[in-house]
Amino acid sequence: MRLSERQRQVIVSSVKETLGEEARVLLFGSRVDDKLKGGDIDLYVQLNAKIDRPALMIATLQAKIIRQLGEQKIDVLLSAPNLIRQPIHEIAEQQGILL
Repeated sequence: MRLSERQRQVIVSSVKETLGEEARVLLFGSRVDDKLKGGDIDLYVQLNAKIDRPALMIATLQAKIIRQLGEQKIDVLLSAPNLIRQPIHEIAEQQGILL
């Protein structure tokens, strides 16, 4: 996994503060492969409760992480009971690493 301990802590605490203590966050995509370089930070956030305004939640979370880690590309994929699942959700669950 190509995240520093500080990056991991910032991401987890930002997810919990923004989306609640029950939220689980997984890292997926190129950053899970130690052999690769660069790449954006792809996060898969699982929620047990229905959510309103998912786009606002994603933007708020991204902004909070970027303020602490500096300018970089952060992609957030949400999973909640009321959101439509897509094939990318399956990929994130299969390849993701719990932070």
